[in-house]
Amino acid sequence: MDQLLDALNDLITEHWVKFLVAAGLTAAGWLLGWRRSRQQWRRREFFHRINFSLTSVVDGTLRIRTLAEKSCDDVFLNETAVTQITTAALQTQPGLPLIPLPDEDYWFFLNAVLNEVSEQFAAGLIAKDAGLPVKSASYIIALTNEADGDVRTRKIRALLLNKSLLEGLEKTAPQFESPHHRIRWETVLHIADQFQKTPRRFLDVEIVTPI
Repeated sequence: MDQLLDALNDLITEHWVKFLVAAGLTAAGWLLGWRRSRQQWRRREFFHRINFSLTSVVDGTLRIRTLAEKSCDDVFLNETAVTQITTAALQTQPGLPLIPLPDEDYWFFLNAVLNEVSEQFAAGLIAKDAGLPVKSASYIIALTNEADGDVRTRKIRALLLNKSLLEGLEKTAPQFESPHHRIRWETVLHIADQFQKTPRRFLDVEIVTPI
């Protein structure tokens, strides 16, 4: 027992500086994370999350409905990819909500979102394949981060919009369920314009539901 205690004492004596530095780095990392978390909460910024949002106009009213919300790590499955899209999301500006990515990378991120959406509507795809009665509609996916000050929370949003909405979009604003939904309408107008000019920034998806 004495030999064990002597060995531990020698170990501590020889390496106490390393232990102290390690403890200091751990405490500093915890403090930095805590401060970053507080800042994000104060600013209502949650870029580690991705919100799947269905945006439509029904009976003259803009409707915004959340389909799902997940950690970016669970959707993009790669730390480098998560860092890239969260960094790009910070570059959006009021009136320019589409997340800027290199042309060659859009498909990767959009396809990752498509996989999540397809999983939600898998029952419809199986029903269609089996020849059962279904309803289907074509949607587009857009990756956004609305930066206007009226937005309650800032996060990465994968917007789903019916293609027929974009193709027949009227410039007159619909009714809003909430005043801050004005920002989403401006986003819809911007997407309708960019969908024609830069189609590479979007991805088509067929949503199928059983009848």
